[in-house]
Amino acid sequence: MKVTQRLVFLLLLAFSTAGGGASLLAAPLRVGIFLDIDSMPLLVARDEGFFTREGVVVELVIFQNPQERDAALQAGRLDGAVSDLLAAAFFAAAGFDYKITSLTDGRYGIVGSPLSENRSLAGLRGRRIALSTNTIIQYTVDTLFEEAGIPRGSYEAISTPRMPLRLELVLSGQVDAAGLPDPLLSAAVARGAPLLAQIDTSDAPPVDPGVILFSKQILDTRLEEVRRFYRAFYRAALKINAAQESYREYLVEKMNFPGELKESYRFISYRRPSLPDPSQLERVFAWLTERKLLAVRLRAAELLDSRPVNGLGIE
Repeated sequence: MKVTQRLVFLLLLAFSTAGGGASLLAAPLRVGIFLDIDSMPLLVARDEGFFTREGVVVELVIFQNPQERDAALQAGRLDGAVSDLLAAAFFAAAGFDYKITSLTDGRYGIVGSPLSENRSLAGLRGRRIALSTNTIIQYTVDTLFEEAGIPRGSYEAISTPRMPLRLELVLSGQVDAAGLPDPLLSAAVARGAPLLAQIDTSDAPPVDPGVILFSKQILDTRLEEVRRFYRAFYRAALKINAAQESYREYLVEKMNFPGELKESYRFISYRRPSLPDPSQLERVFAWLTERKLLAVRLRAAELLDSRPVNGLGIE
């Protein structure tokens, strides 16, 4: 019996170290996500077997808010996560060795109250905007103001970390506007809120807020698995791009999108995984420094790692 058990073990070990197929013994890559459009290709890659076909074991860990995700990253309970440029800067400043390995695609914007007559960003001067302060949402709001030629500090920021509350505040007219990501941005518009400005990564945006992070240790020791992760991610993204209408049920059933968006939601066009331009990070560093949120000097190149997305072999 002992000989048989040893033989089975050796066969499993041989299979796990072979070049093809998913490892039977490998620990999964644990990747934190939200149920949002940035993470949709990862959910599809899991649900439709793209990870399995690429020979990588991936566990997607779903979070409800960035605070829980970031705590898990800091505690080492995740190997990577869908995150954002500001979070990446905060991690680097705190000495956590996470690298940006690609952008993600999503939609972020500012909606006004449906109870207000204002229909422009300029009309928000001195007005109350609900957002999560010192986060990627406030950074995108400031970027949209700058793009419109309006000074960044010309509105009153109302700190509202909970996004569902932020949505209700703007819909009820308790604030003049709100900074929101999808799907809540689209849900606000569907409920009558005017869209005053948005960043849509399908349309050459002034900033690419979302990124994927992986720990340097994982990149150094399990790089081939991360590359397979990205091949599955991109194959799923291409499938979504080619068959968007077929994923409307998926949005509601698997991603908890509001039912009213099932027929009207405008899908993102996912891009090939690539790194952000270093200048985007430099602008983030400057914004954080100006707000006295960054006490150390960071270099954009030190936060970027292109190894996982180079030579994906998918066109």
